[in-house]
Amino acid sequence: MNRVIAIFTKESFLVPVAAIILGLLTGAIAMLAGGFNPVKAYASLIEKVFGNAYNFGETIRQITPLIFTGLSVAFAFRTGLFNIGAEGQFIIGMIASTAVGISVDLPWYLHAPLAVLAGGLAGGLWGAIAGWLKAARGVNEVITTIMLNWIALYFANYILKAFYVAEGQQRSDMIKDSASISFAWLSQMFDSARLHWGTLLAVLAAVFFYVLLWKTKSGFELRAVGLNPNASEYAGMNVNRNVVNAMFVGGMFAGIGGACEILGVFHYQSIMAAQPGYGFDGIAVALIGGNTPLGVVLGAILFGILTFGAAGMKFGAGVPVELIRVVISSVIFFVAAHGIVKFFIKPIWKKKEGGH
Repeated sequence: MNRVIAIFTKESFLVPVAAIILGLLTGAIAMLAGGFNPVKAYASLIEKVFGNAYNFGETIRQITPLIFTGLSVAFAFRTGLFNIGAEGQFIIGMIASTAVGISVDLPWYLHAPLAVLAGGLAGGLWGAIAGWLKAARGVNEVITTIMLNWIALYFANYILKAFYVAEGQQRSDMIKDSASISFAWLSQMFDSARLHWGTLLAVLAAVFFYVLLWKTKSGFELRAVGLNPNASEYAGMNVNRNVVNAMFVGGMFAGIGGACEILGVFHYQSIMAAQPGYGFDGIAVALIGGNTPLGVVLGAILFGILTFGAAGMKFGAGVPVELIRVVISSVIFFVAAHGIVKFFIKPIWKKKEGGH
C-alpha cells in the first residue's frame, strides 16, 4: 500500500499533473484573449463528454485507438527508438483486417481473432521494415518511418481500389458479420455508441507492454539496448535483432489499433485523402504519459476527452475547435519542459519539507 501511495505523491506523478493544469490555464488565457469565456468553454466540454450516454460511449471509442498508438510510440521510446511511423502501421493494420474481414469466410470465434491478428502482424512487419533498415544499414528510423507513413497511405488506397472497392465507389464492401468485434449489448446501453471489444484489447495491450518490458528477459534486453547499445553488445546481446524486435512490437500495437477501427467502428474502409492522424496523436499521448503503459492509458483518456469535447466548446461557448489544440500543445510543452513545471511545484515541495 505504501508503494502505491508513493507513486501518487512523488515528483514523477506531480510533474504531468502540474503540466496538465498549466496547459488548461494557458488555454484559458488564449480564450480570454479571443474574447471567449473559458469557464463556460470547459463546462461545455465536460457537458459534451459526460452529458449523455451516447457521447460518453463515443468518447471511449475515441480514446481506444489513442491507447494503441500511444503504446506503439512509447514502446519504441523505451527501447531507444523514435517511432514516428505509428500512423503508417495503423493504416496497414486497417487494410490487412479489411482484407481478412471481407475475403475470409470463417465462424465468428475464428474470423474476428484472425482479422485482429492480421492487422497486428501487418502493422508489426511494417514497423520492422524501419527497424531492419536501422539495424542493417544504419538508416535513421525517424526518416524511414515518416516515409513509410506516406507509402502506407497510398499502398492501402491502391489495394482498396484494385481489390475491394467497386467502380465509382469510395469505400470497400462491408466486412462479414463474423469478423465484427462490435459490442452490441453494451452499445445499446450507450444509445448505439460504437463501442467494441477493442477497448478491452487496448487495456490488455498496456498490461502486455508492462509484462514484456519489465518482467521478461527479452524486455530487459530491449531496455538495455535502448539505454546503451554499446554496453549491451559488449554484454553479448544482439543489438540489431533487438532493434528490429522493438519496432515490430511497436508496429503491432498500432496495427491492432487500426484493425479495431475497421472491425469495431466502421466495418468497411474508405479510400483516404489524408492520414487519419491517430499515429501522430499517439506521439503526444506517449509524451503526456511519460512512456509508461499506465501513463499512456491516462494520457489517451485526457487526449480523447479534450478532442471529443472540443465540439461541445464550439457549440456551447462559440470557441473554435482549433483552440483545444492550443490546450493539448500547451500540455505537451509543459510535460517536455520539466524545468518550468518544477519551478511552479517547487514551493509545494519546500512547504511539505518544512512541515516535516
